[in-house]
Amino acid sequence: MKRFVPWLPAIVGLLVVAAVVRHCSNSGAASYQTATITLGPITQAVTATGTLNPVVNVQVGSQVSGNIAKLFVDYNSQVKAGQVVAQIDPALFQATVTQTEGDLANAQATLELAKVNARRTQELFAKKTSSQADVDQATATLHQSEANVKIKQGALDKARADLEHCTITSPIDGVVISRSVDVGQTVAASLQAPVIFAIANDLAKMQIDANVAEADVGVVKIDQNVDFTVDAFPMETFHGKVVQVRNAPITVQNVVTYDTVIGVSNPDLKLKPGMTANVSIVIAHKDNVLQIKNAALRYCPPHRLKQEERAQVAQDVLLADAAAVRTRVLSAQSMSCHLAQVARSPGRSRQALATAS
Repeated sequence: MKRFVPWLPAIVGLLVVAAVVRHCSNSGAASYQTATITLGPITQAVTATGTLNPVVNVQVGSQVSGNIAKLFVDYNSQVKAGQVVAQIDPALFQATVTQTEGDLANAQATLELAKVNARRTQELFAKKTSSQADVDQATATLHQSEANVKIKQGALDKARADLEHCTITSPIDGVVISRSVDVGQTVAASLQAPVIFAIANDLAKMQIDANVAEADVGVVKIDQNVDFTVDAFPMETFHGKVVQVRNAPITVQNVVTYDTVIGVSNPDLKLKPGMTANVSIVIAHKDNVLQIKNAALRYCPPHRLKQEERAQVAQDVLLADAAAVRTRVLSAQSMSCHLAQVARSPGRSRQALATAS
C-alpha cells in the first residue's frame, strides 16, 4: 500500500498560484506589431470628383415656333453635318412667303408707275407746261416707291428664311445623346430657342470637369497625369491628362473650388456622358523608395511605462537586425515620443515598430 505524501498538494497549489501571478503580471505588458521596411513607388496626388462630358456638346434648337411634323433621328443616332434631323410644319411660313411675294410685286408695279410719272413731269416742265412743284412731287413719289420695294424685298427674305428654319439640320458630325420633343409637340421660340436635340461631336474623346479645392489648385499644372475610376467599372483604372485649370471660382456654401478640365481617351466607348469620376491628379512620383508604415512614425509609448521599459522597447525593435542598423535614441527623460534615425545596408531587411496595443 502506497503512503500518502502530505506535502504534494501544497506543492501543486504553490505552482498554480505562481502561474496565476505570472499571468497577471504579464497581462499588463504592452504588445507590439512590427512591419518590414520595403522598397517601392511613392506617389503624391490630389483627389477630386468630377463629371464626364463630351468635348463638344451642341444643343440643337428651333428659331421659329410651330408644331413638330417629323423627327428623322432618335437617341444614339449617328448624324452628319447638314443632315435633316427634324421638320416643323411649314404651312404658315409658306403662306407668309406667298403674301410677301405679292407685296413685293405690288411695290415693284408702283415703282414702275412712279418712274413713268417722274419722266413725264420732267418733260412737261421742260416745255414750260408744268411747275417745279409737280416735278418735286413726282421725284419724291419715285424715291418712296424705290424704298417701298426694298422694304418688301426684306420682308420676303425674312419669310423665306423662316421657311428654311422649319427644316432643322445637324450643325456637326456626331451622335444624338438626348431628344427633348416628340412628333406633334409645339415649340415656342419667343425669348429663348427651345432645345430639340443634344448632339455630341465625338464620344471617343471626352473630358472630366473636376472641382479641385482651392487648397490644392496651386500644385495642379497642365499635362499632369491623372488616374480616375467610375462606379460603372470599379475595378478598372482609367487615365488622362490635365488640359486646363480655369480661373473662374465656383463657390458653393462658402467652399471655393476651381474647374479643372481633364482630357480622356475613350476608344471603346465604355465611358458615358454624366458619369461621376473619382480623380487622382499625380503631383509627384518616385520609384524604389524606402517605405515605412505611417503608424510607425506616429507611435508614442504610454506615459505609464517605466523608464527602463521604454528604453527596452526601442532597443528590442531597432536591434532586430543588429548588423545592418545603427540607431540614436533620445534621452530617457524626454521619451514621450521615440525618434530614431536608421541607416539600412543594401540587400538587408529590418523591422520597424508599427502600432502599440
